[in-house]
Amino acid sequence: MKYLEVTFTIEPFNENYTDVLSAMAGEIGFESFLETESGIKAYIQDTLYNTNALKQMVEEFPLPNVKVIYSVANAEDKDWNEEWETNVFQPIIIDNRLCVHSSTHTDTPKVKYDIVINPQMAFGTGSHETTRNILSELLNMDLTGKTVLDMGCGTSILGILASMKGAESVTGIDIDEWSINNSKKNIELNRLHNIKIELGDAGCLKEKQPFDLILANINRNILLNDMPQYVHCMHSGSTLIMSGFYKEDLPLIQQKAQGLGLTFDHSKENNNWVVAVFKCKS
Repeated sequence: MKYLEVTFTIEPFNENYTDVLSAMAGEIGFESFLETESGIKAYIQDTLYNTNALKQMVEEFPLPNVKVIYSVANAEDKDWNEEWETNVFQPIIIDNRLCVHSSTHTDTPKVKYDIVINPQMAFGTGSHETTRNILSELLNMDLTGKTVLDMGCGTSILGILASMKGAESVTGIDIDEWSINNSKKNIELNRLHNIKIELGDAGCLKEKQPFDLILANINRNILLNDMPQYVHCMHSGSTLIMSGFYKEDLPLIQQKAQGLGLTFDHSKENNNWVVAVFKCKS
């Protein structure tokens, strides 16, 4: 399988900016990411590469006064999935109750919840603050018998934990076909049978029944755009947990949510990344 290597340079450089860039690149098919002194190197299968999508992603980079420059080259012929798992992805422990690791990791601590993930990209493994934030929230919730929706499911790590915590059913939705395939493999690895994965975006929520809990770890602009569809799938007592945005964006998220009839419950911050929890009261 042939890969392309895209070198992104961020001006001015900030490590937090690379997180945003990696998340956006993951949404258009990039699978592996390596940090550099001035940005990241990102890798994508040549059959999935779309020049227009990459150009649009760079033009729509959401942080003001930040310039993203990129160059494209053929990548060295190697197994990038193995490269990522071997050299980058290490077991992650959250609240001493959850361990996330790949099937290649054998010496992991014994915790209540053990999730096996074979990731093929850098986002959605539990290493990023936004994913860790939501995982921590889920660990403190009683999900017994709940119906759960995971928007932008990625590797389905959030849905997998929800299922392990007793959710009656979990629906994961993502716009990326790679994420759908990877999610299904990860669900099989964890021997779960109540998680359904679908290809699509928020537009496919029109025909869905209300969920008890909705998880959305995406980015600010998509959250603001898709929140009305989320609310359409909520009932009295439903909870909406969102992450993927900065502390500075929280007022915008709160304003939009409250305008749709949701009540702000609480938020937490981790390295300027925020998770916000809202309740549906009506």
